[in-house]
Amino acid sequence: MPTPRKPHNLKVIGGTDRADRLVRDAVEMPLIDIAPLPPDWLPNIHAQKEWERLSAILLANRLLTEVSLGPLGVLCALHGQIVQQYAAGVAPTGHMLAQYRNMVNDFGMTPVAQGKVRQLGEKPKANQFARNGAKAKGG
Repeated sequence: MPTPRKPHNLKVIGGTDRADRLVRDAVEMPLIDIAPLPPDWLPNIHAQKEWERLSAILLANRLLTEVSLGPLGVLCALHGQIVQQYAAGVAPTGHMLAQYRNMVNDFGMTPVAQGKVRQLGEKPKANQFARNGAKAKGG
């Protein structure tokens, strides 16, 4: 299993960042201005309510794009199925829970993932700890 990449901000602080490995000009997808209605294919009321809740949050934080509507629908459908199973007294499978966890991470909805997500349409702030190419003293 490959080791996860070190976040760029930690490379800057540690002085190990390299300009040739920096991803510049990432593709930005068109933002959505108004929260869309839940798709009619969502499996139950729990999924529809989750769509309404999450789409409003993602919209307010400028994270809802045309491209993210499909994955958001899948996330909400999975949420609806998990809630329905819990309500029936059945524990969802570990696979379902793992898929749900992966999807909420993709949307930046866990404490760890929140630090990795930035609003679209804005440039990240300059890192005040960056050495701007200066060599470290004493080493």
